[in-house]
Amino acid sequence: MLLLLLLSALSVEPNRAAIHVNLTEGCQIIHPPRDGGIRYRGLTPEEVQSVRFLPFDYEIEYVCRPDREIVGPKVRKCQRDGTWTAMGHPSRCLRTCPKMHLSLENGQAVARAMERVPVEGTWTEYSCNPGFRLVGSARSNCTKLGRWSTPKPICELRRPISGKKAVHVGALFPMSGGWPGGQACLPAVRMALEDINSRRDILPDYELRLIHHDSKCDPGQATKYLYELLYNDPIKIILMPGCSSVSTLVAEAARMWNLIVLSYGSSSPALSNRQRFPTFFRTHPSATLHNPTRVQLFKKWGWTKIATIQQTTEVFTSTLDDLDQRVKEAGLEITFRQSFFSDPAAPVRNLKRQDARIIVGLFYETEARKVFCEVYKEKLYGKKYVWFLIGWYADNWFRIKDPAINCTEAEMAEAVEGHVTTEIVMLNPENTRSISNMTSQEFIEKLQKRLGKNPEETGGFQEAPLAYDAIWALALALNKTSAELVKKGLRLEDFNYNNKNITDEIYRALNSSAFEGVSGHVVFDASGSRMAWTLIEQLQGGVYKKIGYYDSTKDNLSWYNNDKWIGGAPPADYTKVITTFRFLSQKLFISVSVLASLGILLAIICLAFNIYNGHVRYIQNSQPYLNNMTAVGCTLALAAVFPLGLDGYHIGPGLFPFVCQARLWLLGLGFSLAYGSMFTKIWWVHTVFTKKEEKKEKRKTLEPWKLYATVGLLVGLDVVTLIIWQIVDPLHRTIEEFTKEEPKTDTDVSILPQLEHCSSTKMNTWLGIFYGFKGLLLLLGIFLAYETKSVSTEKINDHRAVGMAIYNVAVLCLITAPVTMILSSQQDAAFAFASLAVVFSSYITLVVLFVPKMRRLITRGEWQSEQQDTMKTGSSTNNNEEEKSRLLEKENRELEKIIAEKEERVSELRQQLQDRQQLRSRRRSSNPSREADNHFSPGLSAAPAPPAPFYQPNLPLVRCLVSEQADKLGRGNCDGSRVHLLYK
Repeated sequence: MLLLLLLSALSVEPNRAAIHVNLTEGCQIIHPPRDGGIRYRGLTPEEVQSVRFLPFDYEIEYVCRPDREIVGPKVRKCQRDGTWTAMGHPSRCLRTCPKMHLSLENGQAVARAMERVPVEGTWTEYSCNPGFRLVGSARSNCTKLGRWSTPKPICELRRPISGKKAVHVGALFPMSGGWPGGQACLPAVRMALEDINSRRDILPDYELRLIHHDSKCDPGQATKYLYELLYNDPIKIILMPGCSSVSTLVAEAARMWNLIVLSYGSSSPALSNRQRFPTFFRTHPSATLHNPTRVQLFKKWGWTKIATIQQTTEVFTSTLDDLDQRVKEAGLEITFRQSFFSDPAAPVRNLKRQDARIIVGLFYETEARKVFCEVYKEKLYGKKYVWFLIGWYADNWFRIKDPAINCTEAEMAEAVEGHVTTEIVMLNPENTRSISNMTSQEFIEKLQKRLGKNPEETGGFQEAPLAYDAIWALALALNKTSAELVKKGLRLEDFNYNNKNITDEIYRALNSSAFEGVSGHVVFDASGSRMAWTLIEQLQGGVYKKIGYYDSTKDNLSWYNNDKWIGGAPPADYTKVITTFRFLSQKLFISVSVLASLGILLAIICLAFNIYNGHVRYIQNSQPYLNNMTAVGCTLALAAVFPLGLDGYHIGPGLFPFVCQARLWLLGLGFSLAYGSMFTKIWWVHTVFTKKEEKKEKRKTLEPWKLYATVGLLVGLDVVTLIIWQIVDPLHRTIEEFTKEEPKTDTDVSILPQLEHCSSTKMNTWLGIFYGFKGLLLLLGIFLAYETKSVSTEKINDHRAVGMAIYNVAVLCLITAPVTMILSSQQDAAFAFASLAVVFSSYITLVVLFVPKMRRLITRGEWQSEQQDTMKTGSSTNNNEEEKSRLLEKENRELEKIIAEKEERVSELRQQLQDRQQLRSRRRSSNPSREADNHFSPGLSAAPAPPAPFYQPNLPLVRCLVSEQADKLGRGNCDGSRVHLLYK
């Protein structure tokens, strides 16, 4: 015995945790059955020997020796009360008997007290088909030795009664398998044979007899029995298969023997192919007859998107292909299509993942239980979902215990609630008498008595009326054929597998059949398929309720208006996505627009002030035309704030590209004019005034046209780039989509936020070009402003203010550009950063450049006149270092010129003095006596000394005038009176 115990700290399955072999709680071990054993999961053989108790929820499984089968529960589970499940039903290992006794040629073998296979205690009852008699025992028991108590009997053909000739019908009934329809269809066929053979007006000289086998809905099994039917006497005049897969096999082979095939339970659309199955008829309508009804319901409930899941068999594949074509013709769409062979888990998950809402399921009943067990696990049911299934399942199909699934009956009932079925009308809904003189209800009552068990547990009960009417269609066709053959000198008994003429007569008679049967009006279309109404049902509270009928021949929908929905109304066919645009906050837009408007007004005031006072020297020395460009550029940049804030809230999609272009051009030109003019000033100040010796000549005259040309170059580059951008890759409206949002109030709606952007195909490339060029300009501007911070020049007297403005603009732009790109998906933040950067940059530039000028002119009155301006400028700039330097340089040049003139005069006087001295010397030499007299004469004073030279460099005044340092001295350092004498 094996018993395992979970660790007390873990509440998991026993086979997933450690086992405590000394457990004292749980279920006591139980002994295995005779000739069998118990399989203990998770325990070694050594542990099994020491186990006394098994933990709660632990499962054991019985196994038997070869040639034996377990009878009773195969698996038991330890319950919380310390007992094992189903202990009232013992589990035994019994010998099995051969299965050959479970079938009887030309008869039936009904097994009793059998579960899966015949074992000890099973017995079989035998009976023969009409026209045959049983030879042997009618009952055989399976003994303890694994043998049957009596040999298998046989059914011998007996002679026709009342001298009637026998006409044999070969049939294959699926008594088990995927669709065990023979359980009810075979008794219905026998009822029809009895009713027909008792009639004197139908085939009065013939008796219809049935020879049948159990095909088990298996083509391989059917092949074996088809061979026996064709190669064993007697000759069969027609074949009657059931199950689409078996009918496909029989119908394809039957034409080689000139046999008509009449099916009572085949729905595959592939069987409607007349070229492939030229002699095939069926009283069961094609599965494609469901599709017009489904399409009609899709239209009624307003669904346009459908999903499907199917079992991979030909009948369902061809049905789905037909549905696909019909929904396209109706303007609908199958959006998602899934298929599976045996395990539907993955396809069901895919349906959930794809948000499928309206789902058409095409699979057999056994697979339906697997599908809806997975549907329950994935929560693919409820008020958001509608399932369309085939209506020929048993009414309690979802309650039947199936070892292949691990869902409870309650879970299955919850998963299937509310689904809709479309079912071919197989029982006449009107209480009228059929050709057999029975109403549909009388037929059902008679059939139930013959079955002797619950119809819901009998396979093929719904198709039984079709099988009953199939025999009547055959009898009427043979009756008509018999009359036609008499005219040609032939009889039905002359039929053989080589006589195509009789087959053609039977074909024509069947093709023209039209009568009232218990299933309704029986008529065949050109492909041999039955035309019928479709019943529409809905599972309400675990019970199928009729909600309407649809007649596809007349396109008529009869509706009862009793459909019920979990959510109160039919759900949506998909999660409706409501597109909502994220618009800019209007409060933010209005606030920034007011700031921009005030900035534009300030720029206009500054521009007017600059133009009006353009004659004032102080304004002239600040290069007023460049300042005017700065004011205009700030105006354009501030005007760009308005298109930056325009989105779908204000304009339509058609105007959006123009707004995008307006943003680009206003910002581009505004930046080029405003920053370009400031950059030009600082550039020329650095170029001309930072090198004292090399640029002296350029300092004298700063030509304005060079400044304007620099600004024009910067603006021109932007204009050319913008034009190329607009032509090659224009800006247009693009939509950014965000993650869908689920509203709390409506589960069938999701909100898809979207945001409008201005973009182009190569947006990143163009932005890289612009940001790269502008970024270099900004960095260079910062460098030049730093380099020229200590330069003083009269030509551009506001360059320090320009440098300060450049600092602020550059910092704001370098920060705002990357931040705005990062926040592009957040419209309010991106607009706030971009627009406020423009506004603050413009404000700072205007205030720094123009407000000091206004203050200076207002406080000092320098706008009154040019003369007053000159006088006041002269008096007010005595303390100005730049003005002093200019005046001293001018005086120095004048003094140097005067000194040069005086030096030339001194040289002339020296020459004259020397000439005079030489002349005197000659005179002395010629008049020595006179000179002596003059020298020694008493009473005469001595001759005066020679005059001193006029120019003496050591004198302070001369040293002041000719010194190389003269330009550094002021007037106070030299004697003004002596300078005045020099001018004389």
